[in-house]
Amino acid sequence: MAGPGSGHHVVIRDVVIREREPADDGAIRRLNDLVFGGPFESRLIDELREAFIDAVELVAVEDGAIVGHILFSALTTMVDDDAVPTLSLAPMCVHPEHQNSGIGTALVETGLDLARRREWQAVVVLGHPDYYPRFGFSAELASGLDAPFEGDSFMALELVPGALDGDDGLIVYPAAFGLVS
Repeated sequence: MAGPGSGHHVVIRDVVIREREPADDGAIRRLNDLVFGGPFESRLIDELREAFIDAVELVAVEDGAIVGHILFSALTTMVDDDAVPTLSLAPMCVHPEHQNSGIGTALVETGLDLARRREWQAVVVLGHPDYYPRFGFSAELASGLDAPFEGDSFMALELVPGALDGDDGLIVYPAAFGLVS
């Protein structure tokens, strides 16, 4: 099982996908601020780390520069009164000069692989409904969960088949997201 500092790397062309190291944080902040046009995501990342719920965090590195980033954080999820180990995929970004090159796909796939190996059972995302279904995310699956989001952009993926099966599902986002469910 790969853990921080374990050397787990994926290479796509000349871009290396690896786990985040503390020395990456300044570059991650600058990249998120650039891509999202402000500091909201950077503050979210800091707060998720400070709450120790940053479960999987990866960077894409090309020629020593961070050109992509993804963070999966732990969520409180209950299905029929049973806790389901669930992650939120947010945020994910790729430098504008590197978009549509496969880096985002590699970040998502590598993150989902690590999440499976670390025994997480489900992942939810609020994202583009034309992008995330390619990884198996489904708005229909998420529609059975009581959460602060709904519609085609709110999607779920079971890493363990049947993990979200049940009559009564609830997702509570951490305070860092500034949401009430």
